[in-house]
Amino acid sequence: MSTSIEVTFVTTSEEETRSLGARLGDVLHAGDVILLGGDLGSGKTRLAQGIGRGLGCTGPINSPTFVLVNEHQGRECLFHADLYRIAGATDLSELGLWDEAERGVLVVEWPDRAEGGLPAATLIIDIACGEGNERSFRLQSVADRGCEILAELELT
Repeated sequence: MSTSIEVTFVTTSEEETRSLGARLGDVLHAGDVILLGGDLGSGKTRLAQGIGRGLGCTGPINSPTFVLVNEHQGRECLFHADLYRIAGATDLSELGLWDEAERGVLVVEWPDRAEGGLPAATLIIDIACGEGNERSFRLQSVADRGCEILAELELT
């Protein structure tokens, strides 16, 4: 039986967004699935860059919009997926996201495009734009592991 926790966190710059991601990446482990929702330009990729930083990934982490999934090596392997261009859940079968979710940390931008065809989420993060560079992050745990992560972040 899992408990659900929801936390809201606000950043006021791109670097604060990356720092939030780095804090998150510091506590993530293989098998964790993070779903990132929000409008274009809301900060999904900036948060993913921070997660990569926290996982110790080297090299640039950019939106994988055209290749759909990028793999980055670090303390744990980061699989960064961007589903903006897929037509629906049927397009997911070739991506192998289920395998990636077992082999490393899976971060998925635009999860709503998958129509429920994704591995079970550890955390769902919805991002909303405020004034200027302000971003509001609603982090929702949907599994016991998600609750552990939020407790380790000390955002609760």
